[in-house]
Amino acid sequence: MNDTVDKLVIFLAKRDGIDKLVKTFQYVSKLVNWHVETTYPDIATRAKQWEVASGLSRKAFRSGRFLTGFNALRRSPGTSRGFRSLAVLANSGEMIYFFFDHFLWLARIGVIDVGYAKRMSFISAFGESVGYVFFVIADFILITRGLKAERKLLIEEESKETEGEIKKIRMDRIMRLMAVAANIADLIIALAEIEPNPFCNHNVTLGISGLVSAWAGWYRNWPS
Repeated sequence: MNDTVDKLVIFLAKRDGIDKLVKTFQYVSKLVNWHVETTYPDIATRAKQWEVASGLSRKAFRSGRFLTGFNALRRSPGTSRGFRSLAVLANSGEMIYFFFDHFLWLARIGVIDVGYAKRMSFISAFGESVGYVFFVIADFILITRGLKAERKLLIEEESKETEGEIKKIRMDRIMRLMAVAANIADLIIALAEIEPNPFCNHNVTLGISGLVSAWAGWYRNWPS
């Protein structure tokens, strides 16, 4: 049986695993920068540099990631017309996000005109927001269905098969709730880019949202 080190190696071998680790660095450093900005400006500067480097690294790791949404639509668009529509809207938004994120990364590292960065960031964040909204809707629908199925199974005569089905439904619900938490947290970060406001753009809001998203991703991707 795998121990913690084995599981960590497996986790970090995944692109999503590396992304969640670096995302944790990114938003911890953002909170550190905010906390010591006035008292320890030298440490705050270093934390800011770590945050920026982490953000740019994550964009590099995500190269080609927009194909994931395309492949999801190609392979498994949904079991009903309603879910197919949700899948198209959610994955299309995610594809726009990851595709234009490439150009945002290139602008920020100076490969293309830095003047494109603001526009690319807006388009990427807008697509990201659309995707998250529809992913959350789909997850809530499936969670509701799971609750109904669980109640029905609890009425039936208890058996090993029934217990196994209930356990499977509950685990699926936990994973979906983690996905909802991550998507809502990332939605707040995207809204800060689309429509800047004092709440979403506050360093504490962004830092906590980023960590909620990262740690939900840790939970979902950690080997069982």
